[in-house]
Amino acid sequence: MLIRYSFVYHTCLLGILSNISQNNAYSLLVSLVSLAYMKKTVVSILVPLLAVALYLGGRHLYFKPKFINGDPAPNFSGVLPDGSAFELANLREHYVLLDFWASWCGPCRQENPAMVGLYKEFEHSNFRDAKGFEIVSIGVEKKAEPWKHAIEKDGLYWPYQLLDVAESTQFIDSPIAKQFQVREVPTKFLLNPSGLIIAVNPSPEDIRKLLLERLGK
Repeated sequence: MLIRYSFVYHTCLLGILSNISQNNAYSLLVSLVSLAYMKKTVVSILVPLLAVALYLGGRHLYFKPKFINGDPAPNFSGVLPDGSAFELANLREHYVLLDFWASWCGPCRQENPAMVGLYKEFEHSNFRDAKGFEIVSIGVEKKAEPWKHAIEKDGLYWPYQLLDVAESTQFIDSPIAKQFQVREVPTKFLLNPSGLIIAVNPSPEDIRKLLLERLGK
């Protein structure tokens, strides 16, 4: 539609300029007023489109995770629900899915059954180049109780559950999330046995395909 308006506008302009000598002053004035109105219509379309484009572009850059495929995942530590210490570096030689989620996040909760199915399928698998597959769930929460309740209700039975306490869930300012520049949940990173990121925000089906390709014979 925008291209059509622009074409019509410029066609009318050329027509008026080429026929000035054949029109009287009154007709020329009417034509120019009509053309000005058409130009105003084009501008009224352009401005909102430009505003939407700028908004979407800025939003994409803001929510874009810090790391890309091939980057090494930074090490981090925490305390598991049973009180034992956790350190990401100890999971080297495994495929590791880092899953930033939250009890208050609707899409996260909707995806959790697929995550449970994924872990059930691969928790005892043999890989050509890895000892196994692990999920590290990082809950971005203000309080522990909703997080614990969501883990139990959704059946997230893998051992590596970390609470990443945030003061603001709107801007996600929890320590581990900030380390990975996570601006929204869910956000996922799949790591290879060397600790390198091989997928950013893959779907459960994408993860399944990547793991199936690496199963041992």
